[in-house]
Amino acid sequence: MTRRLRSCGFTLIEMIMVIVILGVISGVLAVFMVSPVQGYFDAVRRAELVDTADTALRRIGRDLRRAVPNSVRVNAACAAASCYLEFLPTTNGGRYRAAGENTAQCAAAATTLYDTLYFTPDTDSCFEILGPPITFTTGDQIIIANFGNPGSNAFEGNTLSTHVRRPYAGATGAQVSKVVMTTPAGTSLPLESDSKRFQVVAAAEQAVTYACENIGTVAGDGQGRLTRYWHYGIASLQPTSFAGGNSALIAENVSACNIVYGTLAASNPYTKNGVVAIILGITRSGETINLYHEIHVDIMP
Repeated sequence: MTRRLRSCGFTLIEMIMVIVILGVISGVLAVFMVSPVQGYFDAVRRAELVDTADTALRRIGRDLRRAVPNSVRVNAACAAASCYLEFLPTTNGGRYRAAGENTAQCAAAATTLYDTLYFTPDTDSCFEILGPPITFTTGDQIIIANFGNPGSNAFEGNTLSTHVRRPYAGATGAQVSKVVMTTPAGTSLPLESDSKRFQVVAAAEQAVTYACENIGTVAGDGQGRLTRYWHYGIASLQPTSFAGGNSALIAENVSACNIVYGTLAASNPYTKNGVVAIILGITRSGETINLYHEIHVDIMP
């Protein structure tokens, strides 16, 4: 007896119906999934923008807190196409032996201590450090009583009789308790620090500039760059080019950059309030974040 086998399966109509149903379900799911997925990518991009700006501002803040008092300066055209923030960074410092504490004048021997630092009208080029000894390198600069005014400005050349910055001229490579400076003949330091403090600017850094350049937006992306420049020299006029120096890129896609170092009185532009205010904007894929940051700097030399 022969047993007839009956074939089983889907008809073409059934397969088409299944495909149509799956397409409808997929379309419905896509409608509900697009917004959460897009929101996730937006949140990731926004977090990256905030992290970029926040890291840059914190880096600037750390640097500014070690600036020589009254050495911060911002270019007049800041917040236009470019913005430059310059200062002199300190690597060390301390207190000097002041007049009245000892009558000893400057002695050439590096081991001779108890040297008092004398000011106008006496020419003096060395003093004892009251505190831990310091290790110097060739080219380091000593700054005393920088008020940022004409005649008391650390950016001025060190051949001026009123200059507050002197090249270090003593022993290097080992800790010393005595500072020896190069002092032009017939000159003296113009002002004494009320707190008897001195600052050291390292030869490896010299002046430092944070530059926002090419600020703006193109096709939904910021086109500016925030760059840190250093070791390009110390000039009386604030530079906008840094040939011969070193540089490091801090942030890209900069769409806004405004830096304000305010004055206490319009009649005296050299009286600063000790606060640097920065607004930094980053734009990417049509989305912009702007962060505001205030940094308190030392204005007491």
